[in-house]
Amino acid sequence: MSSSWVGSVGDGIALSAGPLLIASETRSAFLVAAAAFLQRLPWLLLGLQAGVIADRVDRRALLVCSETFRAFVIVVLTVGLFAGHVGVWLVLTAMLLLGVAEVFSNTTASTLLPMVVADKDELGLANSRLQGGFAVGELLMGPPIGAFLFSIGRAWPFLAQAVIVTAALVLVWQIGSRKLSATGARGGRIRSDIREGLDWLMSNPPVRTLALIILSFNITWGAAWSVLVLYALHHLHMSKVGYGLLTTSSAVGGMLAIFLYRRLEQRWPLATIMRVCLLLEVCTHLSLALDTKGWIAVIIMFVFGAYAFVWGTVSATVRQRAVPLDLQGRVSSVYLIGLFGGLVLGQIIGGAIAQYWGVVAPFWFAFVGSGLTLLFVWRQLGEIAHAGS
Repeated sequence: MSSSWVGSVGDGIALSAGPLLIASETRSAFLVAAAAFLQRLPWLLLGLQAGVIADRVDRRALLVCSETFRAFVIVVLTVGLFAGHVGVWLVLTAMLLLGVAEVFSNTTASTLLPMVVADKDELGLANSRLQGGFAVGELLMGPPIGAFLFSIGRAWPFLAQAVIVTAALVLVWQIGSRKLSATGARGGRIRSDIREGLDWLMSNPPVRTLALIILSFNITWGAAWSVLVLYALHHLHMSKVGYGLLTTSSAVGGMLAIFLYRRLEQRWPLATIMRVCLLLEVCTHLSLALDTKGWIAVIIMFVFGAYAFVWGTVSATVRQRAVPLDLQGRVSSVYLIGLFGGLVLGQIIGGAIAQYWGVVAPFWFAFVGSGLTLLFVWRQLGEIAHAGS
């Protein structure tokens, strides 16, 4: 868990520095969205295969290899920035390669928690602690550090990220000496193993519907998130540090929600928690579409962070309780494809919409799309919440 917390700081630095780097090279909404698109594209190409591999091999070793490759790409980008030989196309290439590393890292990491937490009733608490690391590192500490370092020089935030990723690698080795591999997919054709995971998911209505919810809501959020840096800089007229404060505000909201998660889980039915989270998502898109003030956006992002981290904890816990251990890699890969694939589709849509109708238009698209999805799944959330119980 400590490696996840450390790694989240590096990811947070890139979360603000990456878009700022692209925005410093071009003001094209399409190219800004393309950078995020290329980082997510490998999920569509390699996501299912990564799930099979995670179910076949030592999961810790696979995580180390993928993170080592990520560190190498970041180092090359950093050297290029210091040398002054980086253009928009080199940055886009780096985003694609980082996306490849992310596919294997995230798929593998998502399977480790159910293997080290024996009691399913404790998965919610364990997931909330991981979400806490994400909130503190990736959204609270990382973005303002990244924005500050970027204001000093474009290469500095990526140098810091390379150092942090290396430190996280060292901590991964401390997970344990035994092989963290499942007893499921072994040998044979990858295609048949993929089909086995897909067949299980399609035959389980609650888990299947949850995957569709994640896909749909990430399409709508991805459309808005793809142009958030342009929205903040040119619509709200915020500074680069101000843009970093948007993700920082969401992290503060997430930390508060995570601190209270145990009480929420004990007091309210999971179905109610899920419905409230998704309803707040719809309202967030509407609020940002109507907003013209930076300080109001900071408040909106605080609320977003609170419900988003609760939703992330609940949805991950429901899935981990329902999916057999030997299928965790393959089913998790389908979920992550839905998550990141949804972001990819949303970013394409958001970039195109913003190019022709302005940076506010994607938020209107997200409001309508998420609202219609919520109406469709509202009654099914009760069954989803108790999957695997």
